Order: sequence, then structure tokens, then C-alpha cells
Amino acid sequence: MMTDTPKPITPMPVTVLAGGPSAEREVSLRSGQAVAQALRSLGHPVTELDPREPGWILPAGTRAVFLVLHGTYGEDGAVQDALERTGVPYTGCGPEASRIAFDKALTKDRCVAAGVPTAPFRVLRRADEPWPVGWQPPVVLKPVRQGSSIGLQFVDTREAWGEAVRAAFAFDSEVLVEERVFGRELTVGILGGQVLPVVEIRPRQGAYDYHNKYTSGATEYFCPAPLAPEVSARVQTAAWEVFQAVGGRDYARVDVLLRENGQPVVLEVNTLPGMTETSLLPKAAAAAGLGYPQLCQRMLELALDRPPAGKPGAADTLRKASHGMV
Repeated sequence: MMTDTPKPITPMPVTVLAGGPSAEREVSLRSGQAVAQALRSLGHPVTELDPREPGWILPAGTRAVFLVLHGTYGEDGAVQDALERTGVPYTGCGPEASRIAFDKALTKDRCVAAGVPTAPFRVLRRADEPWPVGWQPPVVLKPVRQGSSIGLQFVDTREAWGEAVRAAFAFDSEVLVEERVFGRELTVGILGGQVLPVVEIRPRQGAYDYHNKYTSGATEYFCPAPLAPEVSARVQTAAWEVFQAVGGRDYARVDVLLRENGQPVVLEVNTLPGMTETSLLPKAAAAAGLGYPQLCQRMLELALDRPPAGKPGAADTLRKASHGMV
């Protein structure tokens, strides 16, 4: 259960950034609409801004930015860099942690360095690279810098390799190849220094691909996941360790596979996870006793409790306003 004591809410102008130019645009817009509705229900004046084109400007008077962008120019550190220059607090991880977590190869490197369990991997840099020496099928191909399973390819035979590699390279200039781990699909939310209950994901058919993620009724979710306590603890520890390894702050969602022997295998860190009311992080927060509007408010408070970049001293004013002290 969440242990933080709720703080009084004083409404303030919030801009929700959603949409953007990435392949995950439509999912981001849905997340943004849900967040905006929740913040308005708490009394915040909300402006929804779609930074699809360069040159966007925050509305005058914005006191905080709620980021609900997914994919490139959302989770890759670019929009975070832009917001750092404004000095306005924004939700989620900073530029460097976002850049590392969005890059699957860099995340895997951090896992290896920190001793976090992850699947064997290598990085392909050409679409005509041959089958990796010493490897056996099946393997998984993933564009290094994409999300929502975009470009994901399962390769069960060597004969399928060439076409699958070309398909994956359609989405990025680098492709990760890793051992295909068969096991239970799990995800773990992290919020304000607390690790949330584990969610288990069970597609009704096939793998947890883009179709099964975003098609209503295609996947079942169980939270808390039906795991032995020691297994849940092991999964949560791995999630927390990779969150720290990439330099995460405030919140994220970590995707994990669980081998049959009960050992977790970290897949990736999502620094701006989906925020529709049926998304995985809200499910985990609900299991911890935090409703959707309260989750959004908590994310906002975490941003306000940081000194805004480039404006020393402004943090105290923003913090007091958010807590009803001015």
C-alpha cells in the first residue's frame, strides 16, 4: 500500500504534453486525454499541447508540465532537454536517464554493469548482417530506439532471419538481437521511491505485441500477479535495480520476463509509460490503493518537489503553492 500522506491540493495551471511526432502518437494522445481529465477533476486548469511540429511554446503562466509523450521526442530525452531550458518543472525522468532508458542497448549495458539479470544480446548496425555466430534460434529482434513493441520481430528459424532483420531496420538504424526468453510476462511500476505490486500480462493468443497491447479484450491482466512472495520480491528488486542503474527518478515502469525457474529477466525501462485508465502503471497504482486522479497528482507533486532548472529559489514557491501554503 502507498504510505505517503495526501497533501492538500491548490489548483495551478498545468500543461499536458501529448501526441508528438513518434510512431506512438495515437497512444500518447489517449494517455494525454485521460491525464488532462483527471487533473481537471482535481481542480487544475489544464491546457493540452501537442508538440508535433518544431517551435511549440508553453502557454503563458504554465506552472508545471505533465509529460505523456511516448517514443521519440518523448522518452528519448529530447523534450526533457527543451523543458530544462524553460525552467518549468516537468514530470518524469531527466534528459540523460530518458536517453539511456529509451536506448535498449544502453539499458542492457547498464544491466550488465549493475549485475541486473537480462538476456544475452548483441547490436546489429546493418540490415544485411548475417546470422550471429554461435547463436541458436529462437531470437528476438527489436529496434534499439522504439517502444510499444513497434518493429518487434520473433525469429524462430535461420531461414526467417533476413526478412525479419530488414523489417526491424525499417524502424531504426540499429537493431537489438537477444535470446528469446519463454516465461511469464510481468511489469513493475515504480513511484516516488516505492515499488508497486507486480502486474502479470497474459495475451489470449500469441505474444504481447502491438496488437495485443492495444486491442480491447486481447490480453488479461492480473495485479497483484499470482506469484510466490519470494518471487515477487525478486522481480521487484530487479526492477528497482535497473531503475537506479539508468538514473531514473520519480516514476517508471519496468518490463520483466520470468523464467520457469523463477529468475527474472529485465527487458526494458519505460520512463513515460502509458497513462490511459486501463494502462499498466495505473493498474499497479490502483492495487496499491492509489486511484487514477491521485496517481496523476502524485506524479505532479514529484515534479514540483524538484528545484526547476535554471531558476534557483522558484522551487519553494511552486512547492508551497502545490501544497496550499500560499
